[in-house]
Amino acid sequence: MERTRHRTAGAAPRRARARERLTAVLAAVVLAAGGALVSAAPATAADTELAVNGGFEAGLTGWSCSGGTGAAVTTPVHSGLSALKATPTGGDNARCTQTVAVQPNSAYTLSGWVQGGYAYLGVTGTGTADAYAWTPSAPAWQKLTTTFRTGPGTTSVSLYTHGWYGTAAYHADDISLFGPGGEPVRVPDAPTGLAAGSPGSTSVPLSWTPAARTTEYHVYRGATRVASVSGTSTTVTGLAPSTAYTFQVSAANTAGESARSAAVTATTTSGGTGGGLPPHALVGYLHASFANGSGYTRLADVPDSWDVINLAFGEPTSVTSGDIRFSLCPATECPNVESVAEFKAAIKAKQAAGKKVLISIGGQNGQVQLASTAARDAFVTSVSRIIDEYGLDGLDIDFEGHSLSLNTGDTDFRAPTTPVVVNLIAAVKTLKAKYGRDFVLTMAPETFFVQLGYQFYGSGPFGGQDPRAGSYLPVIHALRDDLTLLHVQHYNSGPIMGLDNQYHSMGAANFHVALTDMLLTGFPVAGNPSRVFPPLRPEQVAIGLPAATHAANGHTAPAEVNRTLNCLTKGTDCGSYRPRSTYPALRGLMTWSINWDRFNQWQFSRNFDAYPWS
Repeated sequence: MERTRHRTAGAAPRRARARERLTAVLAAVVLAAGGALVSAAPATAADTELAVNGGFEAGLTGWSCSGGTGAAVTTPVHSGLSALKATPTGGDNARCTQTVAVQPNSAYTLSGWVQGGYAYLGVTGTGTADAYAWTPSAPAWQKLTTTFRTGPGTTSVSLYTHGWYGTAAYHADDISLFGPGGEPVRVPDAPTGLAAGSPGSTSVPLSWTPAARTTEYHVYRGATRVASVSGTSTTVTGLAPSTAYTFQVSAANTAGESARSAAVTATTTSGGTGGGLPPHALVGYLHASFANGSGYTRLADVPDSWDVINLAFGEPTSVTSGDIRFSLCPATECPNVESVAEFKAAIKAKQAAGKKVLISIGGQNGQVQLASTAARDAFVTSVSRIIDEYGLDGLDIDFEGHSLSLNTGDTDFRAPTTPVVVNLIAAVKTLKAKYGRDFVLTMAPETFFVQLGYQFYGSGPFGGQDPRAGSYLPVIHALRDDLTLLHVQHYNSGPIMGLDNQYHSMGAANFHVALTDMLLTGFPVAGNPSRVFPPLRPEQVAIGLPAATHAANGHTAPAEVNRTLNCLTKGTDCGSYRPRSTYPALRGLMTWSINWDRFNQWQFSRNFDAYPWS
């Protein structure tokens, strides 16, 4: 027996037919009395159901799903015979879209039913504030509803559903957009303004001008489609070093795909973001310019366990000068300090043994704000002087405190406008260009400046938030092709929400797994699904931990460190948080600090040396 389909949206046609019958009755009454039927107001478009195939009874007709991630299935369904099943991957959130014609200055209600893991239902291109509803989990069918109003020039909007990278499949059914209809959807015009950013050795960033009436853009490398995205930028990865590539982009909606844009050609660099590191590396900070309770450790006495040694710290002459200075710890503070000549000889010996020695800028006391172009240029000049004098391999950016803060209105990490952020990016790019592909670049931000960006970014759309929240994200994003290692400090941190929307606290494997998974999976910044921080490569990521209980808050016992690595690299020994994938190429660990590890009988480095990576 055929199942009868009951749809909430079906009420719309019934109401429309009821209005028609009432109008006819009134007309008959008026005409029977010898009168004329006069309209009291100009005619307007009637509210009606606008979503095409919202129940997926006709398969995916009217819908376009990214990367072939969507399919019509017969179970489970909310009603009728079919529903959408969309399965995210590690690099695709299974976004399914439809472009709908609408009227300007009109109110609409978008609703739908979802089941499964993360599920979003939303609309873009409204001309006002785009809207969405979502749920992190829907074991049974759950209704999502949101409303919006179109702008004065809006004639079409794009509906979408999507899940989350690497999570379980989601199901959607009975998608409804109710409101006044517009003109039929037309195929978009070809995008314009396609441009290539600074290529990496295996990637090329692309951006282009938005095209009206567009649901998604298709990116082509030569004749091959390599990406489908909803925004106006993407980074094409998986390329070969020192190779020229030609790219084009087209615009698509439910009416079809446009012609391709004019082509742009870009050549990848010769390779490397500071090569020479082993597959799994140990990074440590050496207190070179000061002493504390851990005591002073000569560079020559640092064991071979350490693959990257960050000299702490280069500090500015003033917060806003950009003029960075570095000198060895004074003998009055560090009686066993080596001479400058001995220090330089130790650097060369470490490098001869395959180690990398970097200057780390900032730290807890070294606030650096490059608020002017003069400060930016002074930073480049002074850091270059330090690197050249000591023959160093690169730079570590350890900006803390109030070094980075976003100005009000700077809300998009992909296009920052705050001077201290823009100038830092420009300065580092200049240094990278000066020293070439072997220049090692690392960063050690606190969780407040990175993973907290999942919930909060800057002062927020309405102001009032801490403007430092997530403020490292634009720096990391802009420099991702130059970045050797990101090792976020998993210490001195408050609880942080992971992609499971649960808070995780320091000192346990779950905290480290959840926060690392965010970097390797990507996440929507401030919960905005149209502004997703893309994942980093596993070999670009290390986990920052204190070497001892005295070093910092959040010390993690060796057994928990090993559980963290087991879960992330092998998919075993996981706790309540399970990462979206396994990452056997995870680069390794960073610690604060080498001095504190020595104080603690080298427990941290010995545990790292003994860990079985395979």
